[in-house]
Amino acid sequence: MTAPPPSITDVSDETLARWLAEHGEPPYRARQIRRSVARSAAADWSGLTDLPLALRSKLAEAFRWSSVELETEIASADGETRKALLRLHDGHHVETVLMPHHGERDAVCISSQVGCPMACAFCATGEMGWIRDLTAGEIVDQVRFWQRELRSRDARVSHVDYMGMGEPLRNYAPVMASVRLLTDVDMFGISPRRITVSTCGIVPKMDDLAAEGIPINLAVSLHAADDATRTRIMPVGRKWDVDELLAACARYVERTKRRLTFEYILLAGVNDSAAHAERLARKIAGLGRTGMYHVNLIPVNPGAGDFARPSPEKMERFAGILERHGIAATVRISKGQDIAAGCGQLKVAEGRAAAAV
Repeated sequence: MTAPPPSITDVSDETLARWLAEHGEPPYRARQIRRSVARSAAADWSGLTDLPLALRSKLAEAFRWSSVELETEIASADGETRKALLRLHDGHHVETVLMPHHGERDAVCISSQVGCPMACAFCATGEMGWIRDLTAGEIVDQVRFWQRELRSRDARVSHVDYMGMGEPLRNYAPVMASVRLLTDVDMFGISPRRITVSTCGIVPKMDDLAAEGIPINLAVSLHAADDATRTRIMPVGRKWDVDELLAACARYVERTKRRLTFEYILLAGVNDSAAHAERLARKIAGLGRTGMYHVNLIPVNPGAGDFARPSPEKMERFAGILERHGIAATVRISKGQDIAAGCGQLKVAEGRAAAAV
């Protein structure tokens, strides 16, 4: 099978500049193309009417307009959340979610891998296993997909969450390349403070991320403050124990001066007791500078594993214990559960998931 041409978002600046020079185009065209690709509502090269027709034709022959194609899109009953199934050039798929918030912001949740190797017990993506990493272009093009939809109502993507399919820090180089594209003022121009990268705790890469010097947000999926419980639901705990992970969190905060978020999925009868909350509070307090940490308490969504949600009263009691220790905590309900677009629900029929059907 002949390999398709590269997508324009996967082409380096050097490669694009060389291609333009070989085709007798002035250097300034590179910046013009980059800006148009990121901000245009066009569906293909023909829609970039600020470029000469002959150049558009040549670009269409040399570079794919996008590395993702829409397969299906569905809307939640909440009237806001939308989920898209996107097809990649090799026939694999990823899901991505648009999460508007009362007209105040338009956030998108994007994927970094096809499937996920981490096998967290409550996560549907983990049931797929790992299939392959996404390229930087395939990551960025998920944002472009939603950007085109939002342009129709004079809006734009304001926030980006790397919380979709996959473990972002297991695909580190493409993820960071995509962050640079999204924050580039000549392209999307999204503030790094509106970009959140989530990880289940790949400790060495958390240290690498702290050294990048890009003021993005880091969200760490903790889900338990003791090794026995955490390892039961998150196999990554066998590689780095809770204390090693929390030490990496403290280093991240110290180096970046950025507030760090702990994501904590509440599983009834597993990690939701008062004792679990007290242990979590003590662990975070032991890091010092408790004002630099925030805990998002998320009741488990229907999907992988045989888990149930705690009662609302128990969730509020858990949050109250944290707050009494001076730790900010919020109980968050995922949107889009009816379309399997909530936290831990993204999954496509590939990998182990397909084998089980």
